[in-house]
Amino acid sequence: MKALRVLAAFAALVLPGAAVADPAPPVAVELFTSQGCYSCPPAEAYLGELAGRAEVVALEWHVDYWDDLVYGGAGKWKDPFSSKAATLRQYAYNRAIIGRARAYTPQMIVAGEREMVGSDRSRVEDAIRRARKALPQTVALTVEPAPDGRIAVQASGGGVTLWRVDFLKTHVTEVLRGENKGKRLVSHNIVRRLTALGPARADGLVLDPPAAGEGCAILAQVGESGPVRAAAYCPADGVRPPA
Repeated sequence: MKALRVLAAFAALVLPGAAVADPAPPVAVELFTSQGCYSCPPAEAYLGELAGRAEVVALEWHVDYWDDLVYGGAGKWKDPFSSKAATLRQYAYNRAIIGRARAYTPQMIVAGEREMVGSDRSRVEDAIRRARKALPQTVALTVEPAPDGRIAVQASGGGVTLWRVDFLKTHVTEVLRGENKGKRLVSHNIVRRLTALGPARADGLVLDPPAAGEGCAILAQVGESGPVRAAAYCPADGVRPPA
């Protein structure tokens, strides 16, 4: 790692203006949110910014425990993207990180190891920096286009499970009831499916591409809710056409 830093510094001095590849791997940042939560839209907007950054794999999970909340005369709003799976994942993370199944929104989980309020940009940015410095290099993850239009995944390193996360890239919702009544919410990388692919394997996997309008990411994670040792988006050019 020291040699890489020296090489990068040398290239910056010798070749002004030349792009130097960042050797640190991307960090998984997961937002737990709900369209029924008044304080969540700023965190969702921030996640949209993170989704455009190369050093982050950003995912948005919509929990279901806000769906039955009645907010005075505005009534209740069932988040169309909410799921029990998202809620259970949040519970599992918090049991692992803080020792209890705490549930609140908006909550960010960085690299499966640190949690904070999702709209607290300074804490999130600090957690991303720390995670990129601390990520072990024992797990090597490569996600590339396969010649037949599918997705080739190679991973080496022990102690992790590979997970495929399929997500809706972006969606605009006009909220008609509940705490966010009258708001127009823009969401990014909304998780729709989580699929276990098994342990990391150097011989590789070939996966079908996501559906039109969707993307996917691969996580190399300790168990179901442990630290995320590596993360990568699926290639953007591998997308199934609409049925």
